[in-house]
Amino acid sequence: MAISSSPIVLDPYGSDVPGEVSRLRALGTVVKVELPGGVPVWAITRHDLLKQVILDPRVSKDPQRYWSLWPQVDERPEWGWLNLWIGMRNLVNASGMEHRRLRNLVAPSFTGRRTLAMRPIIERITAELIDDLTRLPADQVVDLRVAYAHPMPLRVICELFGVPDDMRPEVAWISTAFIDSAATAEEAAETSARIRTFFPALIAHKREHPGDDLTTELINARYEDDRLSDDELRDTLLALLGAGHETTVDLIDSTVHALLTHPEQLRRIREGEVTWEAVIEEALRWAPPVANFPLRYATEPIDVDGVRIPAGDAILATYFAAGHDPHQHGEDADRFDVARPPAEHLAFGVGVHHCIGAPLARLEAVIALPALFDRFPDLALAQETPTPNRLPSLVINGLSELPLRLGHPSKK
Repeated sequence: MAISSSPIVLDPYGSDVPGEVSRLRALGTVVKVELPGGVPVWAITRHDLLKQVILDPRVSKDPQRYWSLWPQVDERPEWGWLNLWIGMRNLVNASGMEHRRLRNLVAPSFTGRRTLAMRPIIERITAELIDDLTRLPADQVVDLRVAYAHPMPLRVICELFGVPDDMRPEVAWISTAFIDSAATAEEAAETSARIRTFFPALIAHKREHPGDDLTTELINARYEDDRLSDDELRDTLLALLGAGHETTVDLIDSTVHALLTHPEQLRRIREGEVTWEAVIEEALRWAPPVANFPLRYATEPIDVDGVRIPAGDAILATYFAAGHDPHQHGEDADRFDVARPPAEHLAFGVGVHHCIGAPLARLEAVIALPALFDRFPDLALAQETPTPNRLPSLVINGLSELPLRLGHPSKK
């Protein structure tokens, strides 16, 4: 249970997520915190309790109906960054009948068949980027995020969406700006405006030029006599972009950084003791791409480990804390261990809001990571920057750069 204290103000830059989680855990299992702009929420530091809350029918994802502070959103421009996450009407922010309706319309576009159909596209994009890297001098410092981890999922998501080449730079801009929890009110307003311009333009383009892509499929999606409205189309595409691009970038970056800072773990992979699938699951647990996901809301008072969360209060899904919970993952939960016995993690959520794009993210990682390490056996961190800078976000857990020396490429 929580120790009585004034709310802890979370760092909007996410500069030390492990340290912040440790401080919260020391205060208790259910802790009152503040998000940027002074937004009060509850944070949960135990895996089992977070899962219990997420699955509790008395907890909703709908802010307009259940968050007591929702009427203040339009009057609080400093909450603009948060409204980008919770104000859109899509699968992420729907519950109950509305969520079932939207999932019935969207889920058929995310079949196993579509994910498998993306494999040759992912392999082609990966090979092209690897070939580009081989042309660089072996001793040159390369930012892996810029040269590989960011463009690979971006090109995949653009292929999936059917985005024409001239519109792709805007996809990259929105994907980066959307996650910035340190954004000013003016910056958040610009991001919102560009979202509300870009996605309708993409939808209009695909109506004129339909193709075998996700955007066209969602435009044409029907369930009985129902279809997605234009606003729902826009917000659904935004949610899928957020789930399908930046999180995959960070999964690739974080896994590479973890392996290069744990050479004994990398050796076990190279010697075939551990599969890449196991490596990816450990990376998802240890460095989940989403550290804290906003928000859920108590529809009535609920008791969590002896703490009463009042009706109308907001709850943060603290996935990083759950991934490092010693009750779930052992006393060495803070240690990266690719041979760790399998255990449930919450990196992709749980229940009806489990990430619909999880199979695609795993597929991209299991193609991109071995391809990189196989082609560059001497891959190493650049000594000038042993600790890379982090993305300015308390939501997304990622690196803003990953400077490496590639070394000499192996022969194909």
